[in-house]
Amino acid sequence: MFNLFGKQESGEKVRYAVVGLGWFAQAAILPAFKNASENSLLAALVSGDAEKRQELSRKYDVEAFDYDAYESLLSSGKIDAVYIATPNSEHAQYVVAAADRRIHVLCEKPLAGNVADCVAMVEACQRSNVKLMTAYRLHFEEANLSVVEMVKSGRIGELRLFDSVFTQQIRQDNIRLSGNLEGGPLRDVGVYCINAARYLFRSEPFEASALHVASEDPRFREVPEMTLATLRFPGERIAQFACGFGESNVNYYRVTGTKASIRMEPAYSFESALNRFVNTDGTIEEAKFKQRDHVAPEIVYFSKCILENRPPEPSGAEGLIDLEIIEAIDRSAAERRPVAIESSSRLRRPTGDQEIVKPAVSQPDLVNAASPKPE
Repeated sequence: MFNLFGKQESGEKVRYAVVGLGWFAQAAILPAFKNASENSLLAALVSGDAEKRQELSRKYDVEAFDYDAYESLLSSGKIDAVYIATPNSEHAQYVVAAADRRIHVLCEKPLAGNVADCVAMVEACQRSNVKLMTAYRLHFEEANLSVVEMVKSGRIGELRLFDSVFTQQIRQDNIRLSGNLEGGPLRDVGVYCINAARYLFRSEPFEASALHVASEDPRFREVPEMTLATLRFPGERIAQFACGFGESNVNYYRVTGTKASIRMEPAYSFESALNRFVNTDGTIEEAKFKQRDHVAPEIVYFSKCILENRPPEPSGAEGLIDLEIIEAIDRSAAERRPVAIESSSRLRRPTGDQEIVKPAVSQPDLVNAASPKPE
């Protein structure tokens, strides 16, 4: 794959191992490699489930490895990158192990379960001079990037307010309800709201005020049912959002400026079309964006970064800032007071030229996995 000088050979494809074969990996990541075949190749699977390894290895015609064999896979010369899709609490160990063996890393959001683990991941990748990208699929998705460009153009005037709701019902036995695995609505879906506010305001919040809502529902013994948060941005701008695991399916955001507002609903889903509504003095302009593959663009883009030796956007630093905000929200909710957010500033933000369009994938049969939503 690489020549003696450590550079990518022309025409080669980046070979990936997908680590963790749960619902999202099976429903979205593995099928996406067909749409990413121009520069990416699914080369290996890693799972602790023997049936998943057997069935998915046969289906995708690639080798499958147990977690006990992960480090030998990293050293085998068979892969150039990993796509980490394990539970949040396990990201750090698999990312650091890959970085130590000079394997590039694309990792699901949130980048880690906590800031300390995330810092260790970023430093490991920097130390080994490998690329680390946070898997923020909306940084490449046409509908959300169209809003970015509208806001940048001044179409809605000066952006003043962001508000969002991302809620859904989660089945009783889902790992997203595990405190030990760093689950909960804030890390799983609230991070979308945080990241969207940041890329639309194109700056970082400096203060968080938040509330975690408890519930008598037995599903929420280890994590809150919902979180409500307000983030203050420079220029007296405000982002507010609510996220939850015990409510009906809602996902939208609205940005309000001095001239107009834009609402995306749905805003964050990869399983449906996305809709954009621009409201200018009561006149509504609607645009519908049909369902697309959100994961293949991430893979294609990251492979380009590897092949062309350029830093990715969103990087590890992008994922770290969101975790710094999440921990400030947690502290605010625990201490019942506003909490200052100390995070580094980002110079790079998603722009319309990052858009990559790939057709929707058909939903495959799942092996020992199920959607987190109740049927």
